[in-house]
Amino acid sequence: MLNQTSVTEFFLLGVTDIQVLQPVLFVVFLTIYFLNLAGNGAILIVVISDPRLHSPMYFFLGNLSCLDICYSTVTLPKMLENFLSTHKAISFLGCISQLHFFHFLGSTEAMLVPVMAFDRFVAICKPLCYTLIMSHQVCIQMAVTIWIIGFFHALLHSVMTSRLNFCGSNHIHHFFCDVKPLLKLACGNTELNQWLLNNVTGTFAMGSFFLTLLSYFYIIIYLFFKTHSCSMLHKALSTCASHFMVVVLLFGPVFFIYIRPASGSSMDQERIVAIMYSVVTPVLNPLIYTLRNKEVKEALRRMIRRKL
Repeated sequence: MLNQTSVTEFFLLGVTDIQVLQPVLFVVFLTIYFLNLAGNGAILIVVISDPRLHSPMYFFLGNLSCLDICYSTVTLPKMLENFLSTHKAISFLGCISQLHFFHFLGSTEAMLVPVMAFDRFVAICKPLCYTLIMSHQVCIQMAVTIWIIGFFHALLHSVMTSRLNFCGSNHIHHFFCDVKPLLKLACGNTELNQWLLNNVTGTFAMGSFFLTLLSYFYIIIYLFFKTHSCSMLHKALSTCASHFMVVVLLFGPVFFIYIRPASGSSMDQERIVAIMYSVVTPVLNPLIYTLRNKEVKEALRRMIRRKL
């Protein structure tokens, strides 16, 4: 996976080149990173340790928290280091590795969201068949499958990007290594790489998004026509609303970055949007789930009381 050029490292230009803002941004993003680790870590621990939460919904929620921790860890530590450093270099291999794990974890999370929506669809619309359809074995198989597909999807991009020739500038106008900024530095023909990004990644994102919408559409139709209990309707819609917030926060920025035409946005816009889905969204996910979920909040209280 080595390229054929003399480029051995890249320079990440970061979020901003205004030196006065660097220490301030360091504190802000460090705080966000710690909140991410604490929030998602707490959910992961409580889902594993509390037997009451050993159900498919919380199994997938634990997967989401694990992904969010790893997803931010791919980009944030290097970003924090660069805020305090004048030498913002990353090796060629380090850059390709960062690109790989970013797309691996991102595409896995994009596929996890429709699986979580399908779980809610079965739980609400097919309650009598829920334990049969969403058995422990099936849940593990679904989780393993999406992690494997995510890995090979990312491997496609990392291998194809590593084979490009880089003969010009090695300054990346971004705070992490991603396919689009690297394509702008490449010499020669990058049409195949751009096609893979638009079509393969676009298909992953669009497919996951529409499958998620389809599940929620069926849930809403079922609830309005089949449910006569206002309390049950409110509880089910509340659960779906929290999941749908995750969908909007995840897929909105992805569509902006990877599906819009390259000429439709500036690098500054892309960096701001990238901060949304790589930094902000992972820290919001635990807030969305815990604030709207009584079972998780009660499990967290029980865990805190045991520690005290």
